[in-house]
Amino acid sequence: MTVRETCLAAKAAVSAIAYSGEDEKNAMLAAAADALTAHTDEIIGANREDLLSFTRGEQLRDRLTLTAERISLIAEGLRQLVALSCPVGEVLEKTTRADGLQIERVRVPFGVVGIIYEARPNVTADAIGLCIKSGNAVVLRGSADAQRTNRKIVCIMKEAIARVGFNPEFIQLLEDCSREGAREFMRQKGALDVLIPRGSASLIRSTLENATVPVIETGTGNCHIYIETSARVQNVLPVVLNAKTQRPSVCNACESLVFDRAFAKEHLGEVVAALQENGVEVVGDEESCRICATIAPATDEDFYTEFLSLKLSVKIVENCSEAIAFINDHSTGHSEAILTANEEVAARFLREIDSACVYVNASTRFTDGFEFGYGAEMGISTQKLHARGPMGLRELTSYKYYIRGNGQIRK
Repeated sequence: MTVRETCLAAKAAVSAIAYSGEDEKNAMLAAAADALTAHTDEIIGANREDLLSFTRGEQLRDRLTLTAERISLIAEGLRQLVALSCPVGEVLEKTTRADGLQIERVRVPFGVVGIIYEARPNVTADAIGLCIKSGNAVVLRGSADAQRTNRKIVCIMKEAIARVGFNPEFIQLLEDCSREGAREFMRQKGALDVLIPRGSASLIRSTLENATVPVIETGTGNCHIYIETSARVQNVLPVVLNAKTQRPSVCNACESLVFDRAFAKEHLGEVVAALQENGVEVVGDEESCRICATIAPATDEDFYTEFLSLKLSVKIVENCSEAIAFINDHSTGHSEAILTANEEVAARFLREIDSACVYVNASTRFTDGFEFGYGAEMGISTQKLHARGPMGLRELTSYKYYIRGNGQIRK
């Protein structure tokens, strides 16, 4: 099918999911989760074929790679969705006018959600699961790098849904992975109700520039950790190492450390040594290079960069005011953290940092729908309209008004 035909096929089947009850949605999710687990070997086989032809760098290769453990986590995310309440039909507000006219604001599905993403096959299953529970049809456009894996996951999940008695055609996967096909997908006004890009800065920028469909912007993650003067080095080291090295290729990994000068003079060398022992390349400003000789000079661009690899930048500041100003200027609005023993400074950091997720004394790696208890996520929204942070079920809904009267007329 063409791009347009694929989108219209999802739209034609939207009632199959939009008007399903919660028990029916849960049956679909449970069947899909069991099927993914049962067909793990087939998924890994398709994924292996994609990996054989993949040449776009190790950080993207890690995102493309599926293992039995990762497939198990994907299935567990679907099972978590079963346990969550369906947001559709929730009454957000209810008022009654003096003339007796009743007005309710009620949560409803978007309709048809388009997802455009890169070499991340986990997004395929997560997006389908979230759209099932939120009552949306979904059109998936992954990259050519992961097409065999995506096709296998979609096939397995649709077959599982059909086996338990439901029409799975509200789920569609685009076969056209060309750039021209991507641009056409972005312009499917009338067939798509909303478009969500998930991937690199260039993909998100292209979507914003070309789309005629409303876009929910997910962002890149130039995430910072600010080490304030009162922080204890024994608490700093495990958080910093986890945030940078546990999985450096993901958007919630730390990319920049901001140190108070007083702390840096005492402990910068110790923190940098621990990072370098774990394979991290550390670059920094002039002052950090003077304090620690093993830090290489950073460029201005380094402080704006999402490395997605074992590389990290270091900046020295005088105090919290300078740290907040630096982070707000260089951040992509994703996730930032402060390590401190000062509750007043922590409260100020939470209040003044302009990012979707702001942490005190914890790793930025927790910015994730699964970790937040949402079952899965559609991405991390760094915009401020409608959705911000991990996008779970409620972020995949809109609302409309129900107005009930008994013959009222406007005077």
